[in-house]
Amino acid sequence: MKLSKQARQHELKNTIEDTPFIRDEELARRFGVSIQTIRLDRMELSIPELRERIKSVATQEWNETVKALPIEEVIGEVVDLELDVRAISILDIKPEHVFSRNNIARGHHLFAQANSLAVAVINEDLALTAGSTIRFTRPVKLGERVIAKARVKGDDSKGRTIVDVHSYVDNDEVFAGSFEMFRENEPKEVGEE
Repeated sequence: MKLSKQARQHELKNTIEDTPFIRDEELARRFGVSIQTIRLDRMELSIPELRERIKSVATQEWNETVKALPIEEVIGEVVDLELDVRAISILDIKPEHVFSRNNIARGHHLFAQANSLAVAVINEDLALTAGSTIRFTRPVKLGERVIAKARVKGDDSKGRTIVDVHSYVDNDEVFAGSFEMFRENEPKEVGEE
């Protein structure tokens, strides 16, 4: 049974509040309506499109900025960042990211998203990848959204900072990597300049 317009809009608003990175296509499937109906509902409710919601969430949650590289050099869109602790980025797989014959994402794009996120999470002006161990766990296809989550694990015996990155499509892990990061100086305590 379809919901009334008022009930659908109420549920739509709650769904977007709970999952701000949900796409209009996913909402249309969930509510059994067209994408255009979802867009009209969002407009009536003054809910911005996905890209604007991502920017809004990122602006609200960030108290810090990426230091080790310009934000535009991070592959994917950074949506959460706590320096020397954790970071999250989103990469939508588009035609330029895939092999034309099978629409499967090229591995270097997934690696670049994870590696640049590992650099971005370091609270340092200079951070470089000294080494990595990576694993691709399933192919990623055209149109899928990859969410990479980086977590700083600590320092190893060489004084390198270890950052683990796991990437997901929905709840399926598609990539896992452990990055050994060289940093210019000793690790700083969070909040220390």
